[in-house]
Amino acid sequence: MASPLSLTSAQARTLHLAAQGLLERPARPATRDDVRAAVARMSLLQIDTIHVVARSPYLVLFSRIGDYEPAWLDELVASTALFEVWAHEACIAPIEDYGLHRRSLETREHWFVNRARRLLRRQGEGMRALLEQVRANGPVKAADFEGRRRSRSGWWGWKREKAWLEAWLALGELMVARREGFQRVYDLATRVYPAAVAPLPSRAEAERALVERAVRSLGVTRARWVHDYFRTRPRLGDADLRPLVEDGTLVEATVAGWPGPAYVHRDRLALAERVAAGGLRPTRTALLSPFDPVVWDRERARELFGFDYRLECYTPAPRRRYGYFALPILRRGALVGRLDAKAHRAEGRFEIRALHLEEGIRVGEGLLLDLARAVGACARWHRTPEVQVRRTAPAGVRRRLTALL
Repeated sequence: MASPLSLTSAQARTLHLAAQGLLERPARPATRDDVRAAVARMSLLQIDTIHVVARSPYLVLFSRIGDYEPAWLDELVASTALFEVWAHEACIAPIEDYGLHRRSLETREHWFVNRARRLLRRQGEGMRALLEQVRANGPVKAADFEGRRRSRSGWWGWKREKAWLEAWLALGELMVARREGFQRVYDLATRVYPAAVAPLPSRAEAERALVERAVRSLGVTRARWVHDYFRTRPRLGDADLRPLVEDGTLVEATVAGWPGPAYVHRDRLALAERVAAGGLRPTRTALLSPFDPVVWDRERARELFGFDYRLECYTPAPRRRYGYFALPILRRGALVGRLDAKAHRAEGRFEIRALHLEEGIRVGEGLLLDLARAVGACARWHRTPEVQVRRTAPAGVRRRLTALL
């Protein structure tokens, strides 16, 4: 570039959303290939079991590609186009990144892998016997071991065999072959993905590659936000990214109001230039999962969007402000509120328990129409087309929103 890349704070948000696939409404109906492409664009898709609305990985995809068949994600894992791995947390990632993740997990301090190592030291005899059972008899589910005594390892009260299976998954001996319902089916890594026997990249190669993927998936970032994307340690500083700037992998930029430099991956440079020239603007309105990459990092969400987000499902009910599973509301480049919802599938009803708009948000007809369309689309995808609004803040929004649904 002839001159340094300079972005306003609004343009930084636009670039971030464009990199995440959240800038505009999908131009056509989604396909199975779009599911894989969305995961590749994000680099990671976090898994969570909470099911008051669609489980998080499916909702994150819906926010990006619109109405699609959730079974496609499961099929892509079963075909090893994608695979399950411990990274940011339990995640789904592109299979091309298998070696990077395995090397990273082997060589860094990851809390879940450390637990698995401790369990192997303490209960190694049972763990090895279980592994040999899988080797001899084929894939297993945790449910195949019902009735056994429960583990005392502290792993969420899991039965011992479930803890052992998860430990071998973290240690790379097992992989998730497929899901049955939402239950993992485990098999030997070498049977699920024969290329698992290939030599792994070096530690330095894996660390660098994950930094690159984090910056590319974020669109634009400060150095201090990079480590959280894959939950690597330590937190990085500008000096750590200097070698990638010097070899042209990363481009330094300035973002109005940000202290110090921002960074853009060279693969996103053309996109960044379009944003800086005013050639792109966010038009997407969507309900986001609490486990969406946009809100993974609380500090980043505050600085980028002025949105202070904390998931309250782990907070005692009397202390919750916004609700058990409040979904951030993205509207045309801004995070404008939170929506606590429950999908009553048997009744075909999508219940909005509470809607909270951010202070200072102007509640005009345009915002309400965008919100009604986003809620309606999400409700129909859940197969719960009847939408019921219980409570809103401001209170007058309830009547106006209901009229548009």
